[in-house]
Amino acid sequence: MGLSTKTQKKLWHIIPTRSESEQLAQSLNISPLVAQVLINRDICDAQQASLFLDPKLASLIKPEEMPGVPAAVERIAKAIKNNEKITIYGDYDVDGITSVSILLHLLKLLEANADFYIPHRIDEGYGLNLDAVKSLAQSGTQLLITVDCGIGAIEAAKQLKELGVDLIVTDHHQLGGQLPEAAAIVHTALDPDYPNQFSCGAMVAYKIAWALANEFNPGQRLDPPLRNFMINATTLAAMGTIADVMDLRGENRILVSYGLKALPQCQLSGIQALIDSTNLTGQGLDSFHVGYRLAPMLNAAGRMGHARLAVELITSENHMRSMQIADYLKQQNDLRRSCEKKMLKQAYELITQLGFNHPDRKSIVLANDNWHVGVVGIVASRIVDKYYKPTIMINTSNGIAHGSARSVKGFNILAAINSFSKYLISAGGHKMAAGVTLKTEKVPDFVDAIEEYAQQHLTNDDNIDKLTIDAQAKLEQFTEKTVRELENLGPFGQGNPEPIFATKGVRLYSPPRKVGSKNDHLQVAIKDNTSSLKCIGFGMGKYEKKLLENEFFNVAYQPQINTYNSLSSVQLVLTDIQFE
Repeated sequence: MGLSTKTQKKLWHIIPTRSESEQLAQSLNISPLVAQVLINRDICDAQQASLFLDPKLASLIKPEEMPGVPAAVERIAKAIKNNEKITIYGDYDVDGITSVSILLHLLKLLEANADFYIPHRIDEGYGLNLDAVKSLAQSGTQLLITVDCGIGAIEAAKQLKELGVDLIVTDHHQLGGQLPEAAAIVHTALDPDYPNQFSCGAMVAYKIAWALANEFNPGQRLDPPLRNFMINATTLAAMGTIADVMDLRGENRILVSYGLKALPQCQLSGIQALIDSTNLTGQGLDSFHVGYRLAPMLNAAGRMGHARLAVELITSENHMRSMQIADYLKQQNDLRRSCEKKMLKQAYELITQLGFNHPDRKSIVLANDNWHVGVVGIVASRIVDKYYKPTIMINTSNGIAHGSARSVKGFNILAAINSFSKYLISAGGHKMAAGVTLKTEKVPDFVDAIEEYAQQHLTNDDNIDKLTIDAQAKLEQFTEKTVRELENLGPFGQGNPEPIFATKGVRLYSPPRKVGSKNDHLQVAIKDNTSSLKCIGFGMGKYEKKLLENEFFNVAYQPQINTYNSLSSVQLVLTDIQFE
């Protein structure tokens, strides 16, 4: 899958070829290009590379090694044996939804008295809501388990203790200066030596479920129902890991590789309904399908309505009900897309009107009464893609402004927001994405303050989109064998991006041709002094005339195998074209 074309020129960073790549290639009998990509991903020796190329589920870190798991399992087991009411409290995004579903499934298999709660994105916001906590205690909850949230819930933890409810916190977000008072806290950062510091909420939930399954089934091999569920749970943990943009190396790669392979045959009726509704039945599924087809449907539940429906989908054993929910979520996602398109058009018009597209402007902060709170984050991401400037989109209805921020590499958006605490009601997130709440009358001052901060912390180069290229190569290097080896480096994502290569000084081998229903794509064949290859450039139809005007040009691309009428050949998916 090629990268989308941006409107501005990219700054190419070609990683120099390392001398070790030849030795690594020889020891593993792989192409030097593949070895170079592995080294670029910090996979530098033969043993590491072998594990990377052949991930095995048996190499997952044992669950009891994750900090806090033994204490959590002991308390949960006690609750199950005493028939205490257990409530799982999760987040409304895909990671939270899959985390809740993993633990709820497992607890039901163990015949626990278990239910779940997910707050409403707009009405209650992220994390442990004090009113919700009080309501859950009054409804009989005796043990509350957070998933994908709770590490900063100091006040809620105090309230739970006063109400006589035990708390187990399982989370992966950044630790604060103080930890909540709880019966157990499961968090990788509690042990800086724990090998996988980049576990998402669903990975943490998976480890707890695994440890609980072992606790109640202490033999060498899990009973069939538990074993089947733990296999199915790999698909849920994989979806959470991909959707939460976790690093896809090490243990995460192992789980995601296995989960993606198991996904098409997943026995959970909700997952099958989700796959059916996106017309992906019968296909091999990769991280792109999860990130851009399946995850947005689950996210639509929390963005446009309530995420509880997504959990019901995944945990349902009724095929008809699963199909009904999946169809509804598809409609919600279509509504989200329509809303996003409308908001994006309004945002672009505002950016031009306010002059925020000027090169001297370092940030973009926009506000509107009618923008959907559940969609502002997606729109902010689209604006960053187009203008490559830190962006905050804000809804200003009802006297309280709710905003979502997205950043560019090297600019800590959360630090920027927190620098102006005098304007804030609350803020949270991390350096690349954050949420903010402030009084509506403070928004104009906040807009100016963020721009002043960006002017001080960003250079002109920081506002240029950078394209990292794995190696400069000759066209003859891309044989079918090499391209298939490159494909085996997947699943691709954070920490393991799909490899991009560049060839400089290429010429036209055949004239470029616009294709597609809108004539916005480009077909062209290029050559260097070693070989020639066909290329496809999505959204690059605008380059047709310029290619004809230039004898030589440079291309960045992702090689792929193109199969047509049972014949396979190498094709380059262009990501950028640059002219001298």
